[in-house]
Amino acid sequence: MAKYLVIVESPAKVKTIKKFLGKNYEVVASNGHVRDLPKSRMGIDVENDFEPKYITIRGKGDILAKLRREVKKADRVYLATDPDREGEAISWHLSQALKLEDKDAQRITFNEITQHAVKESLKSPRSIDMNLVDAQQTRRILDRMVGYEISPVLWAKVKRGLSAGRVQSVALRIICDREEEINAFIPEEYWTLDAMLSVKGEKKPLLAKFHGDENGKITISNRAEVEQIMKELGQEKFQVLEVKKGERVKKAPLPFTTSTLQQEASKALNFPISKTMRIAQQLYEGVDIKGQGTVGLITYLRTDSVRISEEADEQAREYITNAYGESYVAARTTEKKSGAKIQDAHEAIRPSDINRTPVLVKESLSRDQFRLYQLIWKRFTASRMSPAVYETTNVKIGAGKYRFGVSASKIGFDGFMSVYTSEEDEKAENNVLLKSIDETTELSMKELEEKQHFTQPPAHYTEASLVKTLEELGIGRPSTYSPTITTILGRRYIVKEAKNLYVTELGEVVNQIMKESFPSIVDEHFTANMESLLDSVEAGQIGWKVVVRNFYPDLDAAVKAAQKDLEKVKIEDEVSDVVCELCGRNMVVKYGPHGKFLACPGFPECRNTKPYLEKIGVACPKCGKEVVLRKTKKGRKYYGCENNPDCDFMSWSRPVKEKCPKCGGYMVIKGNKIVCADEQCGYVTEKEKEND
Repeated sequence: MAKYLVIVESPAKVKTIKKFLGKNYEVVASNGHVRDLPKSRMGIDVENDFEPKYITIRGKGDILAKLRREVKKADRVYLATDPDREGEAISWHLSQALKLEDKDAQRITFNEITQHAVKESLKSPRSIDMNLVDAQQTRRILDRMVGYEISPVLWAKVKRGLSAGRVQSVALRIICDREEEINAFIPEEYWTLDAMLSVKGEKKPLLAKFHGDENGKITISNRAEVEQIMKELGQEKFQVLEVKKGERVKKAPLPFTTSTLQQEASKALNFPISKTMRIAQQLYEGVDIKGQGTVGLITYLRTDSVRISEEADEQAREYITNAYGESYVAARTTEKKSGAKIQDAHEAIRPSDINRTPVLVKESLSRDQFRLYQLIWKRFTASRMSPAVYETTNVKIGAGKYRFGVSASKIGFDGFMSVYTSEEDEKAENNVLLKSIDETTELSMKELEEKQHFTQPPAHYTEASLVKTLEELGIGRPSTYSPTITTILGRRYIVKEAKNLYVTELGEVVNQIMKESFPSIVDEHFTANMESLLDSVEAGQIGWKVVVRNFYPDLDAAVKAAQKDLEKVKIEDEVSDVVCELCGRNMVVKYGPHGKFLACPGFPECRNTKPYLEKIGVACPKCGKEVVLRKTKKGRKYYGCENNPDCDFMSWSRPVKEKCPKCGGYMVIKGNKIVCADEQCGYVTEKEKEND
């Protein structure tokens, strides 16, 4: 009887797939990649048309030896690695390393690890898709060139084992640009005005919000303006001018792609991106379910597509009909193809079987597995359901020439919201509207409530919002978001506090060098264009070497120019006035993973180190001692008093010597402006050259 060998990536899949296929099939794992470019050198022969030099990954020799033994015993070999670029490349490397040209070796893919999917894949094997392999190979080579050519330059300039990356350096730039926006932001004052109105025959008052006058919307900029409006309103009678009733339809959400799952899991479950991917991988590879054995609970987790198979769609419709009723099933529509390039090789992320509800598998899952599976299940189920319908009421109220408005809505038909609500839905507050209100309703003013506000700066990036931005800009792919963020966090270029991402001093230095010496590498449009070229390689429209040939000369020229310029600048250790108490030498400023610190120049004999407190030449507004540049435990910069902890002064923005001429308080730098630290004061002036 014929013997078949199936090679998968992960050992976690072996047992599950073996159970599906029976005794004629042997299933073994490659444990991911078996060959890669060498770590000790770039591994790309620039002189020989950029030919890559692949070697066996250290520690994979025994795995390859085992695979070779199994290959010899088999009549046919199936390469069943993951259904994406990376998986295709692993299959190709396996075929090269195991010399499968002589064997009846074929490629199979399945989007979910279920008996049906695995058996169906065996019915339609194919050859390795070299376009997919070349797309992965191009990405790997471009990333290797950027990393191995630029990183030594960073090392030379900053004196640390830093790194640059084709995607990571752009991500760092995006975070740095946002930080600059926030630092330069100057709050603007505005006021809101609410009217509490008594309604004849009703106990509960009506809350109406100020809109403007008969000519349109008015923004109230200061206290004088709001007081003038309130004075005029005191003489006016409030009356209902118009009541509009209508309905608002809220569409069901699309099923998850990799990036939308990462974003929603971050917002709803507080999961870091890396955790989401790790747990999703477990759910995909298979979990031991009581009474069912090992089961793959979700489809493949790396996808840009929102497409769903016809079988899954039918199954979902049947489930929703039985569980909720006919009216909750979404109408059938013809899905339009998106204009944007997506990797549409496989489906959106969904449960492999919608009938396997979260409550049925809860006992077999860890808490985190259950929470993520529940999120995926609810989102997919909701995507096949009817829209929610809100009944809306908008009331226009007049008081002389001024206009107020009341908006309210209530759910008329919950549709998909009976299963799934996002964080945004839960935050939405609906005004409670009185049962009956029309143009004849009598109103009387009970109270006017004014509130002062200030405009807010752009929000700091979170992992979720950074992923969203990278996706919108076309930078990276689903599989790259998690490792990119992990890398820049690991390098201490950024830190995470609560959910927010902040740039460290080290990150600022690296970003500045990249912008000055390698502007195209950190240019988001250039990086997005490279992604579209990789998609063209995948589609077979362009050869991979064409992309590399066009990319390398510009990179090489930029590196040589940077090396030349950097050689002219002899970077010496900055000597401080702090004396080492152990050996009496003047300590020097060094760079570490957290930024600058003081070290004894007598290293290794003397290993004394101290925090580096950079004085900025400004007296503390609270106690008169020096203001110094400090860092939080995680590395985020701020300005505090040298007399800390006795003095608790701190400011995220850099203070200046000059006092505010309006209120006498201290002032700070915001971009090219100097502003009073007290928002209530609001004094702003241009920054002079000496303050740069």
